Amino acid sequence: MLLSLGLFAFGTDSAGYQQLSRKTDWRHEDSPRFGARPAVQFCGPGKDDITLSGVILPGVSGRHEAMRTLRDLGDQGEAWPLVDALGRVHGDFIIASIDEGQSVFLDNGVARRADFTVELRRVS
Repeated sequence: MLLSLGLFAFGTDSAGYQQLSRKTDWRHEDSPRFGARPAVQFCGPGKDDITLSGVILPGVSGRHEAMRTLRDLGDQGEAWPLVDALGRVHGDFIIASIDEGQSVFLDNGVARRADFTVELRRVS
């Protein structure tokens, strides 16, 4: 297991990601001042987004059902705890979006390769 979102575990047997990027913002507001640069006030934390990108190769690494499971979690609109392989809890995250592209199809239409990107947003 690389990372878990609620009861869903990202790993080589489900949806192993090859890249993780995280963007964290902090809010600062400007107050204009006459004859001087604006005063800046710290207003607290802003967005905290994590993007996971990977490839599913059924029979080698991962399975297509993992994307369906993630979409079902996203449909629920719930926030889930995000925990890494070392047991660190990163907070509660929602699934903001899933992008999936399939290629290398068999005769029956099943894709032998699926590239995916999952965007998570921290809510607490």
